[in-house]
Amino acid sequence: MKTAFQGAASAIALFAATSAFAQEAPGPDASADQSIAPGAGDGGDGIIVTGSRRRDENVQDIPVAVAVVSAAALERRGDFTLGQIQQQVPSLQVFSFNPRNTNINIRGLGSNVALTNDGLENGVGFYIDNVYYGRVGLSQFDLVDLESIEILRGPQGTLFGKNTTSGVINITSRKPVFDPEFSGEVNVGSYGFYQLRASASAGIVPDRLAVRISGAISGNNGFTYNKTQGIRSQDYYNASIRGQLLFTPNSDLSIRVIGDYSRQTQHSVMNLLVANYANYADGTVLHNARGVADNYDIRVARFPGYVKPDFNAFNRVGEADSHYQANMAGYGISGQVDWDFGGAALTSITAYRWWDWDPANDGDATSLPAVVKAQQANRQRQFSQEVRLASKGSRTIDYVVGAYYFWQTVRGYGATGYGAAAPLWFLGASNPVTNAALNGFEVNSYSEPTTKTIAAFGQTDWQISPTLTLTTGLRFTHEDKTGTFQQWVANAPDISAFPAATQATILGIRSNFNKVVPLYETRLKNDNLSGLVSLGWKVTPDVLVYGTYSRGNKSGGLNLTQLPAGITADVRPEKIDAFEVGLKSQFLDRHVTFNAAGFWTEIRDYQTAITDTDRDSGVSRQYIANIPKVRSRGVEGDLNIAASDRLSFNASASYTDAKYITYSNAPLAPEVNPVTPTGRLVAADLSGQRLPGVPKFAYTLGVDANAPLATLGGREVSGYLHADWAYRSHFNTSSSNSVWAEIPGYGLLNARVGLRTGDGLWDVSVWSRNLLNKDYYLSLSAGTIGLVTGQVGEPRTIGATLRTRF
Repeated sequence: MKTAFQGAASAIALFAATSAFAQEAPGPDASADQSIAPGAGDGGDGIIVTGSRRRDENVQDIPVAVAVVSAAALERRGDFTLGQIQQQVPSLQVFSFNPRNTNINIRGLGSNVALTNDGLENGVGFYIDNVYYGRVGLSQFDLVDLESIEILRGPQGTLFGKNTTSGVINITSRKPVFDPEFSGEVNVGSYGFYQLRASASAGIVPDRLAVRISGAISGNNGFTYNKTQGIRSQDYYNASIRGQLLFTPNSDLSIRVIGDYSRQTQHSVMNLLVANYANYADGTVLHNARGVADNYDIRVARFPGYVKPDFNAFNRVGEADSHYQANMAGYGISGQVDWDFGGAALTSITAYRWWDWDPANDGDATSLPAVVKAQQANRQRQFSQEVRLASKGSRTIDYVVGAYYFWQTVRGYGATGYGAAAPLWFLGASNPVTNAALNGFEVNSYSEPTTKTIAAFGQTDWQISPTLTLTTGLRFTHEDKTGTFQQWVANAPDISAFPAATQATILGIRSNFNKVVPLYETRLKNDNLSGLVSLGWKVTPDVLVYGTYSRGNKSGGLNLTQLPAGITADVRPEKIDAFEVGLKSQFLDRHVTFNAAGFWTEIRDYQTAITDTDRDSGVSRQYIANIPKVRSRGVEGDLNIAASDRLSFNASASYTDAKYITYSNAPLAPEVNPVTPTGRLVAADLSGQRLPGVPKFAYTLGVDANAPLATLGGREVSGYLHADWAYRSHFNTSSSNSVWAEIPGYGLLNARVGLRTGDGLWDVSVWSRNLLNKDYYLSLSAGTIGLVTGQVGEPRTIGATLRTRF
């Protein structure tokens, strides 16, 4: 299937590139980018957004902090994943250990570490074509054939509702059109990178029925090398296709049906070794719960033939003896009906989606068969239905009212297995008893959280005067969550020949690692009311100032795992109070746009995923906990200067001060000695410390230039240049704020230079990502034996792109 898909896409792209006789229909001017603000001389027709208030509005006229990344901006940078797009939006942070373990925060809130728990939902809502995606992993396919991406910053609980307490990523794909059009793109680059993309649309029945087909395949050979197995690692192959039908029986009614399928395969994730520390911060040697010295050096010394690896992660060489992969498939169908009644418009959106996640992991980051299996497969299914009625035109009071239903289940299949090196690695002894306890011992688990959500919402905009608008909104949400979990021994050596006392010892060892957990069920219900009030003042037609207060809630979570002592199955809901003041302005005949916002958000019972290590067994644990209170405050700004039709500049920056206000029961950092002169520490107090995953400063600078060069075959040919610089200050990637998980600040330079015709028939360019070949980390993690592992960012890549459209 892969070969056939590649061949078909290659043929389409080649045909498009050589069609010099193609019809010369006017194509979009890629130089007229409006990723942040309207371009020069646009006559006041600014960027139109739909997500912020569920109506088509000029982004400069709405009292919401929103960054809009246009299709032209995506093309210039070659972005097709969320991880790449975050470089254009400083207040957006995306962590991805693998597709399932991907989390997003905006303004420092949402989710702050990469590891995901199936019972915890993100505080940043992800939408494609008005459909909410219940798992962030669904967002990790290539994003193709897009119209725009809107990043709404701050709580959006009134109109979006479902888990949008920190913001929304709202993606809109290109719709079917009746006039025939085609676009194609071929990319090739270093490390075996390739990407083929194509999209075509045309009317089947004039003015009544149109179709659009979009597809893409991409892949690379991987940026790392597994020396144990002698293979490349972190490679991937991604294929996706999307089909749309647009039916317009009359000018007042349109029906849009979308079906999509995406598949991704990866040899991922292989941890790279970063550092090795032997002592606690107080200078004493690392030890286990029994007080016996225990660290990485001591453990590897038990294996005379084992050669310590290179701890320079930027050599991109790792070691893993077990099979690892990160494979997934996502597919769905949705239907949207829009009915214009004249004074109001009715919208109905129905969707069903599937997501299948099939991982495999080497759990010990070494070439030793210690933890040979550590994985959590998922089968996620969701259904959603939304109906809303919105006023049209401009009146004294504009409104949006609606109702929403959402159902989701996530079936989880966990597996943890130990190999021949486990007894000596963990217990310091290889004998019949320890071997019977761990060598070949495997536990499996099953979890299933199910969510049902019903909500009703409404929002009004009262035009108090021609320059003053009061916006108010309310949303009532009822959520019913149920969950089940059980864990059992799937495989273990037969111990029936051992005496009863020895059998008890063996079972006790196994229990210290992974307990048998009988089936348990839990359930919680939440009713909450979210709301907002915002006052906007048009100081001049091109200057808006506003102030907003919003109150939000996020429903409780379910701890469906082997729980440490003192951790409950139910996680309390979040309660959010957010304040924002903002400015949106244009001047110098709208050649300059400057937008800024200041924000202050406090969350009580903040939900977070915790990863710590059992000091008795050395086994990592993941669960959800409430943090009593956190706060994020800061300022952010966007500047766009359209100096001329040939030259433009843009800049965005954010300062985010995100802290734990009250958090006295945090997990201990691995470098903290739990044994003190006065007793044993069981928790740390992180009150007043920074939240993980939040750079305090982040900014992006960009420049675009183009100039006519010649006329070829009756077409104007111009040259163009794009360059951007994205910087993020240091941040931490552990739930314990370990000093070993502190990522230094870094900046990345990207550039593209090319030639194109004015009508878009052909466009050829060369590009580089991370042009300066900066070494930087994506995440760092420290264990209690002193081993620090991490994921590194991509090295410098260079490539070429050929595009066509007609």
